[in-house]
Amino acid sequence: MQAQTIDEVIQLLDEIIENAKKENNPAGYFAALYRKVTKRVKEGILNKEFEDGARMEKLDVLFANRYLEAHHTFFNGDVPTQSWQVAFHNTSRFWPIVLQHLLWGINAHINLDLGIAAAETVAGGSLEELKKDFDQINDLLAELVGEVQNELSQIWPVLKYILALSDSIDNFFINFSMERARDGAWKFANELHLAKQEDREQLILDRDTRIAEVAAYINPPGFIPRFIFGLIRLGERGTIKKRIKILE
Repeated sequence: MQAQTIDEVIQLLDEIIENAKKENNPAGYFAALYRKVTKRVKEGILNKEFEDGARMEKLDVLFANRYLEAHHTFFNGDVPTQSWQVAFHNTSRFWPIVLQHLLWGINAHINLDLGIAAAETVAGGSLEELKKDFDQINDLLAELVGEVQNELSQIWPVLKYILALSDSIDNFFINFSMERARDGAWKFANELHLAKQEDREQLILDRDTRIAEVAAYINPPGFIPRFIFGLIRLGERGTIKKRIKILE
């Protein structure tokens, strides 16, 4: 489950999505979103929207391989990083809503994996030279916000009315999954880049523990939050397979 090119990333994501649809596995929600993002990054590379397209593809592949490895590890009965363990463990539960599944995946992949992949992309070189292209990813993701919100509204129709009343629609995803998480990932990439080789593994383990703790906020305790999420869950339309198809 390791890719060498961005096209292979998309191919492997296709396989995960198709298996998820066959098995009615909510893990397909994040995989579908991730494929959409990967295709947009590929388009950006082809359209020369990045300073260094080859370097961006390397980052994309290293980044994706961390997700692919975690997915393969968990669903073959082994233990991935703590952050992904939380995300994938929740796919066996009935009550999490689609948005929670997406956020658990985003939390693990951006808050942990992205910084690692960025540092590995420029190993032995200048991390700062990657900064502009690293930030450009955020602009590409922002273009997808409205599309994803519309898809979630098809799954849970009440969402469109909530968004219509909101003064900050664009921040619905951006605040959590893009700007804040991206900035944290860049800071972590710098920590890894500057650290001694023998210290990096412990830095990753410590970061993984903190990010796994962040995942708890996606499923807040207490009767009222659980009641609200329960109502949303019961209001979500379609089968898991159908929801994955919508997110595709």
